[in-house]
Amino acid sequence: MCIRDSNHFSRWLKARTEFALAHMLRPRRLTDFEDAEGLRDNLIQTIKRYRLEQSQTLVADFDRATFDLSGDFYRIGGGSLGGKARGLAFVRRMLGELGLRHRFDGVEIAVPETVVLSTNIFDDFLDLNDLKNFAIECDDDAEIQRRFVAARFPEEAERDVSAFLEKAGWPLAVRSSSLLEDSQHQPFTGVYETLMLPNNDWSLGERLERALVAIKRVYASTFSQHAKGYLRATPYRLEEEKMAVLLQRIVGSARGGRFYPDFSGVGRSHNFYPTPPLESEDGIVAAGLGMGRIIVDGGACLRFSPKHPRHILQFSSVAETLDTTQKEFWALPLEGGSKDGGMREEVYDLSVAEGDGALAAVGSTYSPENDVVYDGLSRSGPRVVTFAPILKHGRFPLAEVIGTLMDTGEQGMGVPVEIEFAVSLACRRGERCEFGFLQLRPLSLTREMEALELAEVDAAGVLCASQRVLGNGRIEGIQDLVVVDYQRFERAQSPEAAAEVGRLNGLLLSQRRPYALIGVGRWGSRDPWLGIPVTWDQVAGAQVIVEAGLRDLNVTPSQGTHFFQNLTSFNVGYFTVNPETGDGEIDWDWLDAQSAVSQAAHVRHIRLERPILVLMDGKKNEGLILKDAELLAPPTEAG
Repeated sequence: MCIRDSNHFSRWLKARTEFALAHMLRPRRLTDFEDAEGLRDNLIQTIKRYRLEQSQTLVADFDRATFDLSGDFYRIGGGSLGGKARGLAFVRRMLGELGLRHRFDGVEIAVPETVVLSTNIFDDFLDLNDLKNFAIECDDDAEIQRRFVAARFPEEAERDVSAFLEKAGWPLAVRSSSLLEDSQHQPFTGVYETLMLPNNDWSLGERLERALVAIKRVYASTFSQHAKGYLRATPYRLEEEKMAVLLQRIVGSARGGRFYPDFSGVGRSHNFYPTPPLESEDGIVAAGLGMGRIIVDGGACLRFSPKHPRHILQFSSVAETLDTTQKEFWALPLEGGSKDGGMREEVYDLSVAEGDGALAAVGSTYSPENDVVYDGLSRSGPRVVTFAPILKHGRFPLAEVIGTLMDTGEQGMGVPVEIEFAVSLACRRGERCEFGFLQLRPLSLTREMEALELAEVDAAGVLCASQRVLGNGRIEGIQDLVVVDYQRFERAQSPEAAAEVGRLNGLLLSQRRPYALIGVGRWGSRDPWLGIPVTWDQVAGAQVIVEAGLRDLNVTPSQGTHFFQNLTSFNVGYFTVNPETGDGEIDWDWLDAQSAVSQAAHVRHIRLERPILVLMDGKKNEGLILKDAELLAPPTEAG
């Protein structure tokens, strides 16, 4: 069937769904009912059930005169829903058509209630306030934010948002959904704002005002220096980007003046760093207590494969368990506001979660006397987030649910996928726990996965070798190295190191010089004690990145971050090495001997006379960086 335009599609869909309702009603006969009233009640219930099923798969146009929360996904305005909202619309249809919402006992899988402000409202807002040219040309984020927040909001859209808030009495996430977000090749993850609203003021006017400010701030983030820096590394132009915004119920419950889910996470259907018995196709999940910021910001969390939920590498020893598991969690304050005007999560100690009663679902206890980690919280001792009550004792079927959704999402999209989720266990007896499906996006894989033979070379010619490499193929022509000094780097100064890396990245991008970024700790971590808290726009010019263990801490690759998604979409080679444990090597002495173009407290910029050569075998997840490209010529590849 040829669907020529959106109006034709709407008529076709309406006719198709009316046939579906007729099919549900056809088996009824007058003789099946005692009287006309019985028939009437049955017809009403059938139509209600049908409307509910439709509301769980279709995107309904918002009508403030009739809006009653009977559906859970609405659009305000015309134009596009944006990439994030399109992904969620696909998820809802997938859950409905495949019967996944209630497939698991005691669990409801659903997209939380959402209203999408489509891209036409963004265009109207810019036109109404004459902001577009100003925002494109301005390089002052604070001034862009000020002008946008002070600007008028389109009147009809404001009335619709007010009508939604009048019925929606739960905390809200105000999320970006731009045209370019969640595309397969440049997914723009983590580039734009996400803000949180307690949405609990007694006055509708106050709640509306805060919601409009949050929407405008998301609009302003379209033109931030962060977004502009990201766009410069893509084939897109800022003029092409448009922003839709989601107002979405936050999954979770209120506890002690805070609101948060029991746990949340990110799942990938392809594991770039499998360790036996895991395989790449088994997928990988990063999960943590509380809100998902602990994961997307690269903090300490739990990583497991849904196919092997009890084979957890970071639990290989008690010391490793204590070093790598979660020490804090994120939640939204409901009273008093946060440091960012009440629109951000705050970080809390695990003891707060224990006091709230939330730690029991995911916690274990360390016994210093026995040097053992025991499941549960019945003993005294330091608490550890292990997810043992869930992954070992079956309190919630997390591995089964995630595995099913990742497999189904990959089949539906035709490529490996990444999903974000949040789970609330706070259900009354007889009710289902909530698995909130928050996002589905394609997971970009790096270069074609052809096996690349790594030829034998003299060890003296190797700058870096690793058995944990993301990427495949050869990278040539790099003469610039940006290096965070291994000997003199102090974790307390990691934000300063990130700022200097960002400055050099901007300089080399402007000179169109690709470079290799070499440093210690986990790149992109917001926790300065785990690594260097760069954002993607601060390293967007790097063609290969090396992260090496700190002097007193090994690094594990993070697979739950926006940073990681950008690595794969930009085809950046990524090497992880921990020389202290024999896991790969890097020649720090050779780097230290090279003269520097510039040098700051922690970061050196080196320009070599001859280019390096990067070789990566994507099937074996191993690679080499050679100090001189001519050490391996001509190239040899095996198909």
